[in-house]
This record gives sequence, structure tokens and C-alpha cells, in this order.
Amino acid sequence: MTLRSTLKSIVLTASIYSIASPLHAGMTEVIAVDAQKTKNEQYNFAVTLRHTDTGWEHYANKWDVIGADGVVYGTRILHHPHVEEQPFTRSLTGVSIPKDVKVIFIRSYDTIHGRSDQEYKVELPQ
Repeated sequence: MTLRSTLKSIVLTASIYSIASPLHAGMTEVIAVDAQKTKNEQYNFAVTLRHTDTGWEHYANKWDVIGADGVVYGTRILHHPHVEEQPFTRSLTGVSIPKDVKVIFIRSYDTIHGRSDQEYKVELPQ
């Protein structure tokens, strides 16, 4: 292999990665959840996410509180990327969940992949 063909290969590889770089950030991951029951029988959630946000083109953009049956009890919209703040925690307060529901799941999303494959199980404090 000549120096010229080696350089062409390097330039081609770099071009491919620069085009595909938003896809390398992957899906959003829920890494921690703090659920607190309030006096008025609602719940407050602090959810910590990890995602290699690259900017406005690819970032973690929301998370849901869902029941085992798929009912969405609350959604936290994330309005901007967190490129320099990883992992990061955001809260959602005043979520009404029926008394018979003992377990919920947190599902996260990003602007490229949509819904993450991961669902984070949370046993609700009683």
C-alpha cells in the first residue's frame, strides 16, 4: 500500500465518521431514579440520565413515568442538550398514580433514536 492510498483511506474513514457522528451517541440510559411520595398522594421523581449529547441534532429530549400496562402517568420534556453535563438529573413533580400501582417504569428518549430499549423499574414508596 502506498502512502497516497493510505492517506486516501484515512481521509475516507474520517469523512464517514464525521457524517455518522450523531449516530454514535447511542440511546439514552436511565442510571438512577429517586421517587418520593408527597402528602397529597402524588409522586415526585428525580431521574438521572446519561447520553452522549452532541448538540441540538442529537440529545436526550424526554422521559416518561409509565405503568406496567403502558399507561403514561407523566412526561418530563428536556428542552435542550446537556453536552457538558453528563450524567444529568431532572425532576418531575406532582405525578398522580393510582393507589393500586406499586411499580412504575422510567422510559427515556432522544432526538435520533426515539424511545430507548431500556425501561428502568422503580418500586414506589408507600
